Amino acid sequence: MAHHKSAKKRIITSEKRNLYNRSIKSRVKTFSHHFEDAVNSENREESQKTFATAVSEIQKAVSKGVLHKNTAARKVSRLARQFNRTFAAKAEQN
Repeated sequence: MAHHKSAKKRIITSEKRNLYNRSIKSRVKTFSHHFEDAVNSENREESQKTFATAVSEIQKAVSKGVLHKNTAARKVSRLARQFNRTFAAKAEQN
């Protein structure tokens, strides 16, 4: 247990930041799942909308310091690749 006042304060602030960061990461995951559901339903318009919102949430997490920019770039890249694979295959079939 911390004995110094500053150490006690750091424990409290780190708990607050942990909760905040966890909520932001949860939002990113939620919007990513919404995107994956839209892609699996093969609705192109809905997928584009959910892709934009998912990317927006990821970029917000970067701006708030929750995610590293390279982590965010990797996540966006994976979402874009999933979108392109799904709908490029559909375009070739038509």
